[in-house]
Order: sequence, then structure tokens, then C-alpha cells
Amino acid sequence: MNITRRTMLATTGLTVAGVIGGAASATSAQAAAWRVPGEEAAHRRTWMAWPHSTTIWGNLLSKIQADIAKLAKEIAKYEPVTMCANGSTNASRARSMCGSTVTVISSVPVSDCWMRDAGPLFRVDGAGNRDAFGLNFNAWGENATSFYGIPASAYNNDRALAKNLTAYLGLPFAKAGVVGEGGGIEYDGDGTLIATESCWVNPNRNPGKTRAQIEAELLARFGASKMIWVPGVTGQDVTDGHIDGTARYIGPGVVMVQLAGAVRPDVWTRNALAIRDTLAGATDARGRRLQVLTIEGPDTLPRIPSGQRKDFLSSYMNWTLTNQAVITVQFGDTAKDAAARTAIANAFGRPVVQLNLDNLYGNGGGGAHCVTMQEPQP
Repeated sequence: MNITRRTMLATTGLTVAGVIGGAASATSAQAAAWRVPGEEAAHRRTWMAWPHSTTIWGNLLSKIQADIAKLAKEIAKYEPVTMCANGSTNASRARSMCGSTVTVISSVPVSDCWMRDAGPLFRVDGAGNRDAFGLNFNAWGENATSFYGIPASAYNNDRALAKNLTAYLGLPFAKAGVVGEGGGIEYDGDGTLIATESCWVNPNRNPGKTRAQIEAELLARFGASKMIWVPGVTGQDVTDGHIDGTARYIGPGVVMVQLAGAVRPDVWTRNALAIRDTLAGATDARGRRLQVLTIEGPDTLPRIPSGQRKDFLSSYMNWTLTNQAVITVQFGDTAKDAAARTAIANAFGRPVVQLNLDNLYGNGGGGAHCVTMQEPQP
């Protein structure tokens, strides 16, 4: 069973209408008090999830596990890592593959490895308090079933992951009034969000809700006051075009966009240019015109068979931040790998580690950001 998370498919349409529920009614005072910090802020730890399901991964499972273990061990050099595994047997395998520097727990059930999309988003209030909310993960608008035929029940643990992990930590938890994934939104911790319409204003996640209603709910939950919408791409991958493969915050007022390299299909090239142009003309919640940095994706994927390259997530942008370093990937395109490493290091002022995660980015179609979630310091 060869599951590719970003397989090219026919484009589907969008509909928007209707009203949002009462969960969107957070007051402006609440929004100001609680916020999701930017990812560059100090972390208490990184959370990850151990893939274990052959229903989801088939004979690719061991390769995906190897990449998850490699990434976890690298992150653990810079900050604590806690890995959720589904029961004692899976926890034992995770411990054997990840080693002693990674903490593995078996008390928070998981379905798969996509902690960014299914896990909780942590907030702080400036007074040392923390809470969390969930985005009601529904397996990317049930695309896991419609694209790949994976039973919806295969993701049942991940549908409850945000709530269960937060309960494990003993923190207050709330469900958002919208459905989506953490990889579908970028936040600067200073009042501004960036998201693709293709993920959120989509009947497979938020039927009957307008863009304005979805925006109001996300702003309230994140403690932000301005949303910058970019178009995205519907139906071309299971995520409907998550923002974190193309554009990321470096910090307040500064974003980086990856322009597609020669290996990416034209639809992604056009999408990257549209996102760049939208952000270049945008101002944030503080009135700053965004500084837009750009890098280029790889032109070659020498380790990947030619027939698999169009579906490969060739994104340097899908990095994960740690307290002391940025962890991203290398694809074997020597010149582009080096240029990306230099640009990211210069932007963050932190060392950049580039790993070979071909199985995760290729067969998984997701990356280092997709499988991690930072827990901020209060």
C-alpha cells in the first residue's frame, strides 16, 4: 500500500455559506489575554507521535518510523522531546528506535504521526498561565478516506488527541468552533495569522461557514486581530494546500516563501507566486508591511525515482524550530540545499540542521513541521 499524502488529484470546488456556532463568540478582551506564541519563542518541549498503523501505512511503516526516530533524536539535542505512542508495545518499539534522549509515553493514544495537525495548540496569557485548544481534526476533511480509501475509524485516536494530550498535562482545554489543522495556519504571536482559503473555507471541513466567520473564530482562538488570507490549492493534495509547505513566519513582520523548483508541478509554482505576491502587498496587525524573503525549492531529487517526484514534498519550509536550531531537510540538490540552509540560518540567526527524511517527505508527503508541535514556555 503506497500512500502518498500529497498525490495529485482532480481539483474540487468550494462553497461558502451559513452561520458559525457560538464557540466563535470569544470577546476581544479574552483574545487579548490569551495568545498562541510564535514558534520562534522559547519552548518547554516538542511533542511528537509514533506511527504504528499498517492500515494507514502498509509496508511503508518501518521506513516512516525510521524517519520519525531520526527527527526525534535530532530535536532532542536542542530541547526535550516527548513521543506519544499507542500502548505499551508501540511505546517499547519507539523507545528502542528513538533512544534514551527521547521520552516516550503510552498513556495518550495516537493514530498516526501528524502531531501538528491533530495535536493541541498551546496558549499563554502573560501571567504564567497556559491552556490549549483543538481544531477538531477530521483527517483533512476526511480526505484520507476519499483519496486513499483509509477507513475513517483509523484516525479515531487522532480525532481526540488534542483533548487527551491536554488532559494528560492537566491544562484547561476548549474545542474551537471550526475544523482544521495546525499545519493550515501560520501565526506570529503578535496579532497576525496567515492561512490558505483552500484549507479552511472548504465544505469538507467547515460547511455552511463563511470566510468571515471562520476568520473571527481563528482570531479569537489564537489571540490575534488580523488574518491574511492567501489562495492555496484545493484537491491537489490531502491537506488542500497547507500553508506550512510554502510560507512561514520567521518572526513578527518577516515571512519566508519558497518558490517552487523545477520538480514541482505547475499548480504549485503558480500557488507559490500568488502567495508571495499577496504577502508582499500585505500589512500585519501592527501596521507593518511584511518583509518577504524567498528561497527556491530543489530542481532535482536525485535519490527519488522520476515517477515519484511530482508528489514529493520538496519543501525546505516545512522546518521545525527548536530552542537552539532549525531542523529542515536536504534533498540531494547540492546547490539548492546549500542556498536554503544559508538563507534560513541568516533569517533566524540559528544553526540549521538538514536531514535526509526522504521517506517522510516522499511516501508520507509531510515534513518535520507536520509531525511536531511545540509546547511554549509560559
